[in-house]
Amino acid sequence: MKLWKRAAAAIKDRKSLLSVGFSRRTPHHNLDLEAAIIKATSHDSSSVDYSNAHRVYKWIRSSPHLNLKTLIHTLSSRVSHTRSWIVSLKSLMLLHGVLSCKLPSVLGELRRLPFDLSEFSDGHSCLSKTWGFNIFVRAYFTFLHGYSSFLSDQFHRRRPAAANRRSSELEKIQKLQSLLDLILQIRPIADNMKRTLILEAMDCVVIESINIYGRICGGVIRILPGSGKTDAAAVLKIVDKATSQGEDLAVYFEFCKIFGVPNARDTPQFVSIPKAEVEAIKKMIKNVEEEEEEVVVEEEKAMVVLEKPRLETIITEEWEIFEDDECCFHEKVVKAYQKHPLPLIVSYQEPVYIQYMMPDLITF
Repeated sequence: MKLWKRAAAAIKDRKSLLSVGFSRRTPHHNLDLEAAIIKATSHDSSSVDYSNAHRVYKWIRSSPHLNLKTLIHTLSSRVSHTRSWIVSLKSLMLLHGVLSCKLPSVLGELRRLPFDLSEFSDGHSCLSKTWGFNIFVRAYFTFLHGYSSFLSDQFHRRRPAAANRRSSELEKIQKLQSLLDLILQIRPIADNMKRTLILEAMDCVVIESINIYGRICGGVIRILPGSGKTDAAAVLKIVDKATSQGEDLAVYFEFCKIFGVPNARDTPQFVSIPKAEVEAIKKMIKNVEEEEEEVVVEEEKAMVVLEKPRLETIITEEWEIFEDDECCFHEKVVKAYQKHPLPLIVSYQEPVYIQYMMPDLITF
């Protein structure tokens, strides 16, 4: 069965190469590059054609603007038509190598990957055999998609002003930390995934994880000396995450070492983050919090509590007359009232009695 699948895969690759051979050669269509791409992304899971992969890189370096279009078109067509985890993974590895060249013209045009593998599922085998490979391809695509976007943003971003340079550096480190979280998700999780192609892909991933974490540590060391009260909390958050990611990376390397990834045999030694400066930042944040608490206490002491005046009833026989009041009483009227006080309510009517007929509740 395996022999039959390999033969069928070889026939597919041969058919694709024949179609390229019969294509019309134009100045904007590099047939040699297209053939090298097909060979580098063959259906063979037992080997990786590095010779043709390096030919692709050479073509891209020689004429990035022209050959990048051929690369994007060929890979997009190949990934969408084959629906094979082998071809998809090799295409991702090939693009990973192109991005690693860090050519300005490539980073300027390749803002995102030319295909979408976020919901990839192999279409040639049952799910019970390929679910682990499907997850591996999706995780690799998610990282590489974010990585290409990050590199393109860094290329197109203008050099920030001196006032914004520090905030730009903090944002860059945070994005690198997010990328490292994504790359640590790329790992084989099924029992049938110990293949040559998976080991080669993990080699690429391990090297990239070292590169990204090294840039994170370098960025943290650069921003630590100039940390002030305004950004101390943000810097401490980045430092704590970098420390946690260092531990996660060590666990990841141990896993890769057990799995048999060649580049994970020796755990790299990274530059340690100065503990003295980290402690100084923590002390700075603590002082700021204490100052804020003191300000709150002083504000509470300075608050003036206004109480409503108490109302008292004063009984007096003397009247005070306000001349400017429209409803004032004349002095003679007041004196007359004091001698002969009148009742407040006078009624000359007799009480009124209303007779109601009580209903007969016994007889009907």
